[in-house]
Amino acid sequence: MKKYITLLCIITVIFACKKTKKESSGITSVPQEIKKPDIKLYTFDGGTVIANKLELFSQDTTYQGQTKEFANAFYVISHPKGNLMWDAGLPQTLVGLPEPFTDPSGAFTSSRKDSVANQLKSIGMTIEDIQYIALSHSHYDHTGHANVFKNATWLVQEVEYDSITSPTSQKKNTKNYNAIKELTNIKKLNGDFDVFEDGSVIIKSMPGHTPGHQVLYLDLTEHGPLLLTGDLYHLYENREHKRVPIFNFNVDQTLKSMDKFEAFAKEKNAKVYLQHQKEDFNKLPKAPKYLN
Repeated sequence: MKKYITLLCIITVIFACKKTKKESSGITSVPQEIKKPDIKLYTFDGGTVIANKLELFSQDTTYQGQTKEFANAFYVISHPKGNLMWDAGLPQTLVGLPEPFTDPSGAFTSSRKDSVANQLKSIGMTIEDIQYIALSHSHYDHTGHANVFKNATWLVQEVEYDSITSPTSQKKNTKNYNAIKELTNIKKLNGDFDVFEDGSVIIKSMPGHTPGHQVLYLDLTEHGPLLLTGDLYHLYENREHKRVPIFNFNVDQTLKSMDKFEAFAKEKNAKVYLQHQKEDFNKLPKAPKYLN
């Protein structure tokens, strides 16, 4: 019995010495800093839209009789795990037309200078290099070259998919449907979606402009947090005064999305870029240059 007691005492002394030695060495467990993934944001010119009837962009008469030229960007986000295209510009059928095209209602005049294949060449990419395509929504000025990426995975809110592919929409909004009908590799979303599962590229659900409208959040290495608004806002004034276009799907949803967007932008201290505002378009470096 004495032997067991002696052995126990020896073991206790040994462990106590080891603990004292570790503490005296000053070595502590320090959490390692998580390194951000190397992301590049390429901005491309997807055409130009002149709003001939700017009054369409407010519920009141604020813009009555005014016109405005809108930028129409699309983007490629290059991530170590793959490439995402955000929005798809104006229809490529506009490329090569001798004059800009004005729709029958006279509301919009649109033009586009180059195809997506040629534009991707400037950053050393081809159509096949795009693994994901996500559209802020399914209006013609954002779905332009979408069908070209039929081998990519389309990241779309389920309510947006159901709306644009419904039998009614196929008949009444044939052009909008035809712009995306080749996209058959589909991942339907129901809310926010972390594309690469590391918090650096997040699709945020912001319905109202259309049933499944969404915006894009990026956490870039040097630039930091950034938000691309889709068509949540078209104009600085609309953001400031929470003005809603008369053609939005749901006004109440839009206003709630605006509140949600602003709270998130403040939480992340994110810089906000309005995709149709020319001044914001001009702030971003154009491909082949990039923001990271």
